This record gives sequence, C-alpha cells and structure tokens, in this order.
Amino acid sequence: MPRPRSQRRIKFNPQITIFKPQGVPMRTLDWTELSMEEMEALRLYEIEELSQTECAKKMNTSQSTIQRILDGAHKKIAKALITGQAIKIDDGNIKK
Repeated sequence: MPRPRSQRRIKFNPQITIFKPQGVPMRTLDWTELSMEEMEALRLYEIEELSQTECAKKMNTSQSTIQRILDGAHKKIAKALITGQAIKIDDGNIKK
C-alpha cells in the first residue's frame, strides 16, 4: 500500500484558470491540465525566486517532491505551447 500524500500548502488562488491560443475555437483544442500544487511550485520557484528547498518548506513537502512537481509542470507547459493546446488550472481537492 502506498504512503498517504501529505497535505500541501497552497497560497495561490488564480483568478484566471484557462489559457488558450488566440483565434482557435475552444471546441477544437486539446487540453493540458496543471494542478494547483504545480502552479504553487511554479509561483514560488519562478516568480518568488525561492530555492527548491525553500519551496518545499513553504509547501510542506520534500525538495525531491518539489523537483518532480516542477519538472512535470515545465513539461506540460512546454508541450501545450509547442503543440497549441489550451491550459486549464485544476484545483482538484486541494485545501487552501
């Protein structure tokens, strides 16, 4: 049985949750979903310019988990930009 996930701390609540290529109807787009924990990790690391260790402390997780979260988020964003997909931020069941 896998170890239960620890509760992540999320302090970011985006006002806009969908990004799409201009001029392309939404019904024709493929979608990429980013989780709130991916958005929070990106915000802390890229915008607040914290180290991965500092991000991990703020999000109540380990540095290696933050590294995996960031790697996944960067790949999703790159794929969406390169292939012209829409991006949706999904809050799932995260407690803010």
